[in-house]
Amino acid sequence: MSYVAKKCGIKLNPPSIVLIYEDQLRNNIRKRIMPIRNFSKFSDCSRAAEQLKNNPRHKTYLEGVSMEQLQKLHNLLRCQLGGQNLTQGLEQIQREETIDPEEDLNKLDDKELAKRKEIMDALFEKNRKKKDDPDFVYNVEVKFPQEELEACEWDDESDDEF
Repeated sequence: MSYVAKKCGIKLNPPSIVLIYEDQLRNNIRKRIMPIRNFSKFSDCSRAAEQLKNNPRHKTYLEGVSMEQLQKLHNLLRCQLGGQNLTQGLEQIQREETIDPEEDLNKLDDKELAKRKEIMDALFEKNRKKKDDPDFVYNVEVKFPQEELEACEWDDESDDEF
């Protein structure tokens, strides 16, 4: 069967994933509601999204939906079950998806560090210029403003002493 996902969202009451898809065999747009069972504010969103995507009943319909989108939808549902409204949940998800340059990554556990690295990798790929891009420049020269640098005592020693 050939299904193309058009839109994917959540229904908060009862908790469900709603998928708008195109059935290419019949050439029409359909809606599928997939209930989320046994999900609480303490559930692991990535595991729940993986279980839903691998569920034999929904697998063919969710082929065109990324795992990241399903995780975001589960995370939004978890925020709602935790007592937050829709706006607060969306703000929390946005904070989790951005990297704070002042954050000390050495203090994170392995799972959180892997999540931050994944976000950084995705941002790098999004901003990376490839040879095939129309605005690609091979040799970019940038002049940075000269600031007054502090002198350090190791700078005073000459290289001849070693």
